[in-house]
Amino acid sequence: MKNFFFKRHSKSKQYLFSVIITVLVSAICFGLSEFLGYRVVALILLFTVSLLAITFDILPVLLAAALSAFIWNFFFIPPRFTIHVSSTEDTILLIMYFVIAMINAVLTYKIRQVEKISRLKEEKANSVKLYNTILNSLSHELRTPLAAIIGATDNLQANEHLTKENREQLIAEISKASLRLNQQVENLLNISRLESGHIKPKNNWCDIIELIYDVVKRVEENNPERKIHISINQDLPLCSLDKGMLDQVIYNLLNNAAIHTEVNSRIDISVTCPVDILNIVVEDTGKGFADVERKNVFDKFSRSKDLKASSSGLGLSIVKGFTEAMSGNVELEKTNPHGSRFVISIPVKTSFIKVADI
Repeated sequence: MKNFFFKRHSKSKQYLFSVIITVLVSAICFGLSEFLGYRVVALILLFTVSLLAITFDILPVLLAAALSAFIWNFFFIPPRFTIHVSSTEDTILLIMYFVIAMINAVLTYKIRQVEKISRLKEEKANSVKLYNTILNSLSHELRTPLAAIIGATDNLQANEHLTKENREQLIAEISKASLRLNQQVENLLNISRLESGHIKPKNNWCDIIELIYDVVKRVEENNPERKIHISINQDLPLCSLDKGMLDQVIYNLLNNAAIHTEVNSRIDISVTCPVDILNIVVEDTGKGFADVERKNVFDKFSRSKDLKASSSGLGLSIVKGFTEAMSGNVELEKTNPHGSRFVISIPVKTSFIKVADI
């Protein structure tokens, strides 16, 4: 019933439902007419018109109001089964019923229109705010690797007598900046996919062990001063899921920990898969999140005030969005005395048959 009243119906269906509901309520009242006075029936019909006005457009509601007034007059106001009204009081009641029903329909529709306009203005304001936030958040994240790439490239072109060691160092800087830039673009594309609401996982058999080691290698290459500790049962089964989504989930968690924790902080990732549930835990011994930040940690552009490193604030939002797209859930747990612990659980189909054997 709730979905019926808040679902958007086509114009033709609105007219049809208005007539059917009005006639149905009237029929029920007619069957109970021995127990209900015709004035009570008027209140019931008026209430029905009010409910229709909540979700339908004005013309179908006006039709229901006019139809209910006719039915009330013909079937309930004495003398019954005639449009003639014997008493002046009932005539006034009928006129007032029709006027009130019409006014109620029009006012309810007007209120809905005002709310719709207000909602559209709010959405527009949020879009502008989101646009500005994206520019502010990503200006540094995109400019920094681009500047590094341009600077290193200029040095390579301008200095023909660079030593082999210096050339390799500049090439390494270009590679690192390119990886960072690529990840930012990837995050923008991912958040755009999530915002569209049309993202669906494409499940295929995936070797989780191979995926974890590949992601860890990329994170360590992007953050050469960090070492990530892996704890995985080597008998882990193959899992049917979206490999690309899981790759981004794990990468963003590990990269987030590598960037925003001290160099001497430990980062661990562990994976288990009991009874067709893939559990992934990413834990670090950094400063962790303040209690006030934990509530909004998965929101877009949410960033800790204590973090010195730059961040677009998209990573954890992507983690949550992709995890939920795969019908899983992610939680942030607090560790003692400090640090953070992200726990991901994703329902999967499993198989102990290796891909090469299939």
